[in-house]
Amino acid sequence: MGHPGARGFTLLELLVVVSIMALATAGVGFALADGGRTQMQREGDRLAALLESARARSRATGSVVSWRADATGFHFDGVAPGSLPEHWLEPRTQPRTPRTLWLGPEPLIGAQEITLVNPELPGQAVRVASDGLRPFTAQALQ
Repeated sequence: MGHPGARGFTLLELLVVVSIMALATAGVGFALADGGRTQMQREGDRLAALLESARARSRATGSVVSWRADATGFHFDGVAPGSLPEHWLEPRTQPRTPRTLWLGPEPLIGAQEITLVNPELPGQAVRVASDGLRPFTAQALQ
């Protein structure tokens, strides 16, 4: 084993500790470097899910449902008030170009899209779109 008076770490123990520190540092670096893109993607994914929920409600009830953004967030017209969220996760998120999306009640709707931006995250944008047949999806724009 070792000499009775010898103290210290073996080379293998030091290599294991250095490897663990390198992996932890790399993980933190990746987590910090992608904050804006992740925030905008989360906003886009959430909006796509909400639009699909409103679209399903429209088809189930046979009522016309639309979505529009305003200065305080966004609104779904044609659904019960308070049944769907009407605020962004990040308060300064907004559509690049304000418009209204029509969500049904027809099973096939026209192709529609909205691009989300946030002034606090320059260069980051997410496009939420549907071709009218498939569900809304969110895609980061470069």
